[in-house]
Amino acid sequence: MYNKYTFDPYPLQITMQRLAENLKARRLERKLSTKSLAAMSGVPASSIQRFELKHSISLESYVKLAKALGYSEELMQLLAEPKYDTMEELLEINKNKNRKRGV
Repeated sequence: MYNKYTFDPYPLQITMQRLAENLKARRLERKLSTKSLAAMSGVPASSIQRFELKHSISLESYVKLAKALGYSEELMQLLAEPKYDTMEELLEINKNKNRKRGV
């Protein structure tokens, strides 16, 4: 079966860099220091600095930071809806909607 999602225009490092840049921009817009965001989120300031500089962070820490900045709803919407390009894909997705395991 052809998987249209195998082509990804954004390598992992570019994606992580963009996430770090976006988080830093939201932090600076609110005039928060890394120390202040650390206090709000429970994520150590050193982890925030490492993410902003080296683009490395755990998923749990990223979620805590996003929630502290008010992005809970956006996080909950990530991967919430299936992607499809054709009616056949939509029908296949709907057919498999209640599956509990993969093939």
